[in-house]
Order: sequence, then C-alpha cells, then structure tokens
Amino acid sequence: MSLLTELEAHAPEYIEWRHTFHEHPELGLETPWTADLVAAKLRSFGIEVTQGVGGHGVVGVLEGSLGPGRTVGLRSDMDALSITETGECPWKSRKPGLMHACGHDCHIAMMLGTLQILRHMTDDIHGEIRVVFQPSEENGSGARMMCEAGVCEG
Repeated sequence: MSLLTELEAHAPEYIEWRHTFHEHPELGLETPWTADLVAAKLRSFGIEVTQGVGGHGVVGVLEGSLGPGRTVGLRSDMDALSITETGECPWKSRKPGLMHACGHDCHIAMMLGTLQILRHMTDDIHGEIRVVFQPSEENGSGARMMCEAGVCEG
C-alpha cells in the first residue's frame, strides 16, 4: 500500500481526532485531558510514551529497527486560546471562552496520524523519532519547561 493510499484510508479517523480535540480545548500548561488522550493513542500504536514532561507534556519515541542513527525530533503544540468560538459547527468548543483558534487541534491530529503511519515503517529507520506534544506554546513557557526536562538531549 502506498503512503498516500494509507493516509487517504485513515482520513476520516484523523478528521474525527481533530474534531474531538477541537471540542475540548485546554489553556496553557493545563492540558491534562489532551495529554491523556494523546498518550493513550500513542500507546495504542505501540509507541513508547512518557507523560508529565515539563508539566503536561507528552513524548513518544519510535525506535527504528536498522540500528543506531540520528534522533529526529517532531513537535506538536496542544494548548488553545482564550477566545469564545462563535461558529456553529457540530464540533464547536464545549468550553466557553476557550477554543483551538490557532490550529493546535490540527497539529495534534496530524502528528498522531504521522506516528500511526511511521510505526509501520520502522524497518526503514535508523535511530529514533522523538515526538514532543507540548503544552503552553502560546505563552512560550512550555518549550522551555520541556527542554529543561531533557526532551532535547540526544
């Protein structure tokens, strides 16, 4: 199966994930629901997961089976904004005054989809792919806290 064919086959699932994250926005460093759902999805893919990194950050590690190599880091932000959603879509924010107006719901869904596909490609990977799901991107503190927790080492 080609990569494009596989992505197209999973598109409805990725859209559903995005809608779910959109309905349940969380602000700043307080992203426990989002972090728990991200970690559960990663575990369901068989990916090694560390939660609580720099607060509610999540790190997933996918090891290639071709032996040692570089570490490639991918990052997704998880926090929402203090904005009231005025639209009437079926997946509208369920939290008054909060919404994913900046696309972080999409970032999470895209990164999960990337890992869902890459987990089947470990025979083509040297080293590891380290995926960071970062809280508090909007105010800048999440990246600093996660780096201080060692996410960028190696």
